[in-house]
Amino acid sequence: MKIEGIIPAVVTPFDKDENLDLGALKVIIGRLLEAGVHGIFVVGSTGEFWALSPEEKRRIFEAAVETVAGKVPVYAGTCANSTAETVLLSKEAESAGCDFVSVLTPSFIKPSDEELYLHYKAVVDAIKIPAILYSNPARTNILLSTSLVRRLARDFEQVAGIKDSSGDLTQTAEYINSTPERFSVIAGRDTLIFATLMMGGPAAIAATSNIVPEIVVGIYENFSQGNLDEARKLQRQLAPLRLAFSLGSFPSVIKEAAELKGLPAGPCRRPIGPLTPENREKLKNILQRMEVEIKKTEEKRD
Repeated sequence: MKIEGIIPAVVTPFDKDENLDLGALKVIIGRLLEAGVHGIFVVGSTGEFWALSPEEKRRIFEAAVETVAGKVPVYAGTCANSTAETVLLSKEAESAGCDFVSVLTPSFIKPSDEELYLHYKAVVDAIKIPAILYSNPARTNILLSTSLVRRLARDFEQVAGIKDSSGDLTQTAEYINSTPERFSVIAGRDTLIFATLMMGGPAAIAATSNIVPEIVVGIYENFSQGNLDEARKLQRQLAPLRLAFSLGSFPSVIKEAAELKGLPAGPCRRPIGPLTPENREKLKNILQRMEVEIKKTEEKRD
């Protein structure tokens, strides 16, 4: 399957007692599909992968595949700190029917490039579906080097791309310029979707598309149609929500924004708690202003 478009990094819903709520997950995925997204990404950073058991991850993979029903590709986050668990989760994702696995670098430990090469090699040797590298140095303290990404892309056709959450456009450009044309460099920072598309990236894995999929999908669709001014305008409209992530511990802002938009996201798993009343009010104001902008855009289109 081709990697393209807007791929929401879907929240993992919990009930008030922090139990996994697969019914709510299916509702959220259903609404995203109705909004025209081009893929679904579960058990990522926004999906609180660190707070889920391997069994819960398997159930989420299966529920996502069932709900999507082949309409768009399903991307499964299979990150773990050990190679053995990463391989196990990747096999589970493949067995569930997922189309891609996305493998974030480990955290706390800091493997060398050679150790990371062998880590990713073990994953692609164990499965037949494509693998997406995932570099998020702000969260893991590991930046996938350009030389390592080039080597993996060269040695394994199954390594189909990288989600780049570095927030560094120079790094994004280096990935694009150093890898084969078939290799997809995917925007992982929501404020840089338009910029990544302009540089040749084909897609974005975006947490904010849980909340305002119409804006995020609009960036891609307008870009694809050559409406660059409109795509740039929508990127500016999206920025306040992404910048609002600092109002709480990640991913509490996305979950509370989802609830404010009527989505059954539920709470984060502890130790991540809710926003303060003051910051929740700030988030409400941001969402209200965005709603006004969306309505203005829709009226102009009509």
